[in-house]
Amino acid sequence: MLTYVEINRFEGNEDIELPRKMSELASGFDLYAAVQEDLVLEPGKRCLVPTGLAIAMPAGLEAQIRPRSGLALKHGITCLNTPGTIDADYRGEIKVLLINLGEEPFTITRNERIAQMVFQAVPEVELKQVDHLSETVRGAGGFGHTGR
Repeated sequence: MLTYVEINRFEGNEDIELPRKMSELASGFDLYAAVQEDLVLEPGKRCLVPTGLAIAMPAGLEAQIRPRSGLALKHGITCLNTPGTIDADYRGEIKVLLINLGEEPFTITRNERIAQMVFQAVPEVELKQVDHLSETVRGAGGFGHTGR
């Protein structure tokens, strides 16, 4: 089933690529930096990078902002809040919170691919308070309870 998501490119960003999949079966749409001038991200530092875009999704959909694996592997550049969530009712500019976990400064240039956006269905959920939860084999075990 095809779902349409509206996209708006802000004035002054006509040169910024629209998000696109880089292969036929890719899950994510690459996002591009709409920085006005080169931005140097020093090791251990973070920055909010504009994309010059906004989207409108139908109810029941979210967009998740995720790191690009190549930037993470080669330069230690990743998204600080992964995945970042864009809700269906948000209409502001998409910005990507990047952090440099590498050892060298990293320069972000205009129209550089900086992250990817993956769309996910969000089920309608209602929380129901109960006195006791059903038992499972795992129970309350977490944070490494099965080993390393």
